[in-house]
Amino acid sequence: MARRIQTLGEITQGYDLILSDVWGVLHNGVDAFPAAGIALSEARARGTSVVLITNSPRPAPGVIEQLRALGVPDSAYDRIVTSGDVTRKLIAEGPKKVFLLGPDRDLPLLEGLDVVRVAADEAESIVCTGFFDDEKEVPEDYHDMLTAFVARDLPFICANPDLIVERGHRMIPCAGAVAAYYEDLGGKTRIAGKPHKPIYEAALAEAAAVRGTAIDHSKIIAIGDGMPTDVKGALGYGLDLLYVSGGIHAAEYTINGETDEAILNAYLKREGATPKWWMPRLA
Repeated sequence: MARRIQTLGEITQGYDLILSDVWGVLHNGVDAFPAAGIALSEARARGTSVVLITNSPRPAPGVIEQLRALGVPDSAYDRIVTSGDVTRKLIAEGPKKVFLLGPDRDLPLLEGLDVVRVAADEAESIVCTGFFDDEKEVPEDYHDMLTAFVARDLPFICANPDLIVERGHRMIPCAGAVAAYYEDLGGKTRIAGKPHKPIYEAALAEAAAVRGTAIDHSKIIAIGDGMPTDVKGALGYGLDLLYVSGGIHAAEYTINGETDEAILNAYLKREGATPKWWMPRLA
């Protein structure tokens, strides 16, 4: 059973590295969670390095801009590794003619790569960063387009494996939901972000650069709120985990605005998840 803790400082003394999720832990897309930024800043002040590991399709510089705009302090982390960063390798290894399924704000994902953005009917692969309009659309809205891609056997590169994300107080679908639908239609996907190994390998390489040495897995703690991504990814990589219960799965075990510990542990057991600790929000 996961143990409830009150502060991050209770458990970080034995760790050299924190791998922290971003969306759902440090902010909700609209507002920063100030206590989370303070907690990570204090951990760094005590000597623990912090690498943020996020399924954002944006390369790290774009995420840094977003964090600053939301008020997350630079002192909360040493480095950032994004799904966009590790997905660029998949794009570079793939066909040159790509169709970008997602908003134009995600175009930096393709910058500097030897690829050409083309229309759907010319594409040799799909790069999905999300929806054209994630406020209104669902994966089924792309049925005809995706079916045509499947018929042409086009690889589908997913730059954000998250299924949903909390934006303010609303749940918004992400590129991972489109990728799952593409697989349901018979298509093939390529994914490097959480819960897959490439993003963890990249994060540990950044941490080793910060600390000047490789870090033993037993000295790493991951923090996250997403079951199929943060939780399954960290546990699958052999890391200890602090589960933030107030994120996207809160409705599964919350009563009158509070996490019910018994229901939470039943949920974790049902999911086959074994975090060592939990807290409603990082503090």
